[in-house]
Amino acid sequence: MPNLRSNILNSLAFTALVLTGSLMFQNAHAGDTTPQAQLQHWNTQAGTAGKAENGKIFFNQKHGKEWSCASCHGAAPVKTGTHANTGKSIPPLAPAANDNAFTDTAKVNKWFRRNCKDVLGRECTAAEKADVIAYLLSLKL
Repeated sequence: MPNLRSNILNSLAFTALVLTGSLMFQNAHAGDTTPQAQLQHWNTQAGTAGKAENGKIFFNQKHGKEWSCASCHGAAPVKTGTHANTGKSIPPLAPAANDNAFTDTAKVNKWFRRNCKDVLGRECTAAEKADVIAYLLSLKL
């Protein structure tokens, strides 16, 4: 019996160590930016500060391809959205509801490029990106 108890305790300790290590690794590599840093970047690129009200209008307005950002992300981007074509669940876009939103520069660039082309039929301008991020940062739970 003592060997069984010792083996179980060792196994539990090992599991705890692995979980702790993987959590530390995830936190250390969670992202290379912040939503505020992304806003500042796009403000600089646009030469003007993003405006939350303009971002709200842009986010909810249907554009050239008859979609809006809200078509998939929902009119309340603090909640889970649903992709209009695939039905796939989309995590909340607003940083107040999603700690990972706008924390990975490569993903921010990728999704802006894809989604702007889907919604607008072109890439978004720096000012449009700044406005949308300003809007999303203004949202609270």
